[in-house]
Amino acid sequence: MTISREQTQAHFDLLAEGALSHTPEQSYTVADRLEEWAARQPDRIFLIDGEQRISFAELNRQVNRYAAVAQRLGLSPGQVGAVMIENRPEFFYAMLGLAKLGCVAALVNTFNRGEPLRHALRITSARLLFLGSECAEQFATAPDLADTVTTVLVPDPENPAEPPAGVQALEPLLATASDANPPASLREGIVGADPMLYAFTSGTTGLPKAAIISHMRWLGVGDGWKNMLGITEEDVFYCMLPLFHGAAGMSLASNALAAGAPIVLRRKFSASGFWEDVRRYGVTATQYIGEICRYLVNQPPRPDDRDHSLRIMTGAGLTREVWQQFIERFGDLRIIEGMGATESNCALSNPDGKIGAVGRVPYPERSNARLVRYDVETDDYLRDEQGFLIECQPGEPGELIGKILEIPGLAAGRFEGYTDPVETEKKILRDVFEPGDRWFATGDLLMRDEEDYYYFVDRIGDTFRWKSENVSTTEVVEALEDYDAAELINVYGVRVPDHEGRVGMAAIQLKPGHRFDAEAFYRLASERLPHYAVPHFLRVSEQADLTPTFKVRKVDLQRQGYSPELVSDPLLVLSPSRETYVPYSEAALAELRLPPFEPGDPL
Repeated sequence: MTISREQTQAHFDLLAEGALSHTPEQSYTVADRLEEWAARQPDRIFLIDGEQRISFAELNRQVNRYAAVAQRLGLSPGQVGAVMIENRPEFFYAMLGLAKLGCVAALVNTFNRGEPLRHALRITSARLLFLGSECAEQFATAPDLADTVTTVLVPDPENPAEPPAGVQALEPLLATASDANPPASLREGIVGADPMLYAFTSGTTGLPKAAIISHMRWLGVGDGWKNMLGITEEDVFYCMLPLFHGAAGMSLASNALAAGAPIVLRRKFSASGFWEDVRRYGVTATQYIGEICRYLVNQPPRPDDRDHSLRIMTGAGLTREVWQQFIERFGDLRIIEGMGATESNCALSNPDGKIGAVGRVPYPERSNARLVRYDVETDDYLRDEQGFLIECQPGEPGELIGKILEIPGLAAGRFEGYTDPVETEKKILRDVFEPGDRWFATGDLLMRDEEDYYYFVDRIGDTFRWKSENVSTTEVVEALEDYDAAELINVYGVRVPDHEGRVGMAAIQLKPGHRFDAEAFYRLASERLPHYAVPHFLRVSEQADLTPTFKVRKVDLQRQGYSPELVSDPLLVLSPSRETYVPYSEAALAELRLPPFEPGDPL
């Protein structure tokens, strides 16, 4: 079915109507929205955690108590409190409690340990940490933090722990904390453009950056998506992605709070338990990231696969093949694929359901997003004779950039940046199409067609060059998707001593109960890929190295390369003469005329 540009734009008009109802200058904050719901519908359920049901009134009372504790421990408006709690109600008590004081919540990855944990608290200038007892072990790897950051242990019945040295127990503090709304005067002077929270980038390379999310943006995302998706109080959200990530902590949570729709909390995604939870709670909306849909498709078929209440899924990273398999098996759900980093000032979405597309820009003059030519070989932009960047034509890959706007009274186009001004500046392109203009560089390579649908190509840095040819990791993965024994395939380039470019390598996670057939994998790769793009090295495992948001940690794999001393998984080498992959050996390397990997080789 052909979707007209007018029809697509109608969806975006609904999105904009909600998002632009919030302004940089407004005094209305996230705390005000919660108090409105508690006053208007106090008995309405907002959080569901197992058998526990928490109404808006109860949520507001608990949030107020956490706010009182934070204030008693010395936190003042504008200062930062960190939250390191898994997906349970206490996460909301702490995050929204900080908002009640006019403070900023730094949402810390619950897997952080040691230096990454120190880094997270340092770059956000956190003065207080609400630490879930489920994370006490991680905190113990950086015991010096108790001397610099006031820390309280938030009890978790599923993971009880004693407070580490220097950490206070929360319960005695809560016992005498008021559950009344704190004075609104504490938030006096806080406006829509002020930070509401800090959400960290995924950290697939290097230490994460803390992206600034304002009250205006958090509220605008919720109201905008509520409008476009038609979300009402009768919908039920399922939150299986970690709340410390922007997808759940901002997009899902703000959407639910905008509509007054309940959120079902799940600590961690479970492929085997997903549909059971959907049916049990009557879930109608959820988010996906990365490989979640692939995991669901790879589950054994059941006769009740289409017997469920789910109608809307929003997210990113869904390949064309898995998308098609998903709707054929589970029903023609409304899947809205998109792309846009937590900190990005431009985002794409595909409300039309065009399989494979990450978004559409039906009328470019109404969007701040553009594609510009980028040379992956030189790792730089192509420019015209005047030194300006060149916009891509249909069918031509390029980097997605977003024009930075700072118009009074308007939220659109703003780049709120990171807590580190140096990192913020690194993402800004200047004098792009005319002197003085500024654009946000997403780092994503995309391509658009004649109808202005956009398709993901790769991340800049993931595309590598071998034998004078550019290799897109995304295209290689898509070509290998039909290898049935694989749960997940991750492709990346690794350095080769005394060689230019990088050689292709794949990390393969097998499905439970499956074995790796090297000859079958070779046939698939050689039939579907040009010779230079066929992975030369494989590591085969039963468990992938994933971030908590299901993004593969390529940088760690690249550092290990094809070294048998560093790779703990079975390591295989391409053997064109035998038309298969063979166990790593010096003879196998000699056939490819490649030297051994040198540990410590720079990325």
